[in-house]
Amino acid sequence: MEYTTEGKHNIADLWGCSFSLLNDEQALTYHIKQAVHRSGATILSIQSHRFQPQGITILAMLSESHMSIHTYPEKGFCGVDCYTCGETIDSDASISYIVDYLSPSSVHRKLLKRGDGEISEVEGVSECIY
Repeated sequence: MEYTTEGKHNIADLWGCSFSLLNDEQALTYHIKQAVHRSGATILSIQSHRFQPQGITILAMLSESHMSIHTYPEKGFCGVDCYTCGETIDSDASISYIVDYLSPSSVHRKLLKRGDGEISEVEGVSECIY
């Protein structure tokens, strides 16, 4: 099997999220697994870390690359990214699932094309504000 370096990096900043949702490590771990499942990617491992007094980082290492979430509950903010290689994974489905779960008041998204020379924004879907 030949592999390609080309991939998509789907990133989102979510604002106005619930403190309790952003500070629940167990629930976020469950939902990042569900998000990856919806994308069609394969989880190799998941690592999480709880910060004091609040905040969580979760990294899902995928066969196709990674998905992560970094939360700042005191600010109602989290950063989510899903970087996948190849053409078969739907990174938008994973980001959309997390957006639906966290129900932020605003979302800023970009979809980047990587691994084929310069990093570029994908036309037509590079910025989404909910």
